[in-house]
Amino acid sequence: MNTTESLKDYQRVRLLAIRSLFEIIEQSSEGTVIVDRDANIVWMNERYAKRFGLQSAEGAIGKACESVIPGSLLREVVRTGRPILLDMQDTPKEPLVVMRLPIHDDAGEVIGAIGFALFDELRSLSPMLKRYMNMQEELASTRSLLRARQTKYNFAHFIGTSAASLEVKRRARRSASTESPVLLLGETGTGKELLAQAIHNASPRAHKAFVSINSAAIPESLLEAEFFGTAPGAFTGADRKGRAGKLQIAQGGTLFLDEIGDMPLPLQSKLLRVLQEKEFEPVGSNDVIQSDVRVIAATSTDLEAAIKRGEFRADLYYRLNVLPIQVPPLRDRLDDLPALSEAILEELRSQHELNSEALELLGQHAWPGNIRELRNVLERAALLSDDLRLTVADIRAAIGTFMPMERTAPVTVEAVEHETFSAARERFDRQLIETALAQCGGKVIEAAARLGLGRSTLYKKMVALGIAESP
Repeated sequence: MNTTESLKDYQRVRLLAIRSLFEIIEQSSEGTVIVDRDANIVWMNERYAKRFGLQSAEGAIGKACESVIPGSLLREVVRTGRPILLDMQDTPKEPLVVMRLPIHDDAGEVIGAIGFALFDELRSLSPMLKRYMNMQEELASTRSLLRARQTKYNFAHFIGTSAASLEVKRRARRSASTESPVLLLGETGTGKELLAQAIHNASPRAHKAFVSINSAAIPESLLEAEFFGTAPGAFTGADRKGRAGKLQIAQGGTLFLDEIGDMPLPLQSKLLRVLQEKEFEPVGSNDVIQSDVRVIAATSTDLEAAIKRGEFRADLYYRLNVLPIQVPPLRDRLDDLPALSEAILEELRSQHELNSEALELLGQHAWPGNIRELRNVLERAALLSDDLRLTVADIRAAIGTFMPMERTAPVTVEAVEHETFSAARERFDRQLIETALAQCGGKVIEAAARLGLGRSTLYKKMVALGIAESP
């Protein structure tokens, strides 16, 4: 039979072509595998078997394809009868570009599938493979960062049922549903970062990163780079690849600015731009990056006094002070001490308990370090006590320098002959406000919180009553 006659033999040529194609691909590919209608392996070449840690291909025969090739989609090809022409397959060495095809019998029924790993011969796909590898690395890095940036506190962790605690939680919960900046005001150790995390956790941004930066803990020379990041080779000693700042890491999430009162003035102006224009530039770069962060700031300093001293920008203060929350000191929420103490001991995995006298002593201490100090005292007492019931002696020894609460006499107003009600009320208000200011060292914000007034309301009353603010 001559060549022309053989070409007329369609079936024969077709079979020869199929066999030739199979042999070419099998020989040039990184691996080939064939499965039956149950997705069990019926044949595999030696190269592919070794890639998956088998001594020989014989060890794969009869096994389910997924048990030999993790993540294999050959079963799906058998089930659907549809080919998967180009896909990525992870292997112990490196990802491969693979092609999967169904196998039909003469009646057109799917009786199996064949898979080819084409990695080495598809040189034109190397840019795609490189991009895939980079995306995988970036995804792994992002997942790692997100795990590291996950918050661990919610509103249930802010322990307390006192009126002051309930008001703080009410305002914080309300702020969680907005995008406006929040300003947490309060002494050190009152739980401002805990509240910031709780607000983030209850917000629509909860699935994104929570990133904190402490302006007081980072040297001023490094703070801008820490905040905005750096361009490649921005300055001597900088990372040649550049470095993402906290603003970039927090994209889509929440940026917590702790001790913002200690932020240098030049950086304050740049932060103001971020809040107003929603954009920033990394150090050493002219590229403008769009910012999508929700800002929560906290401070233990009197920002209004800092503005008067020229240490804090008034425009930044007004931009941050949209939703202010005054976090009360522990001495103003002593009713929460039993619940706080129990929660702290439970968190410390301690079996210790406080007797009634020990709890009474806790209520007599001024707690300058607030809840942070309470935690340290209880941890120290639990470590040093041999008895599971902590006593007054245990607590006093753990506190060290005891600072008793200041007990002030109640404000009284003596009746004045022929004085009208409005005049007596004015005199009482003046005396009450002056006493509160004296107890708070002239700090208007603290005095307002103690009196249960808003800051602006107290200012108006002071002006009306002729009470001068302390310099």
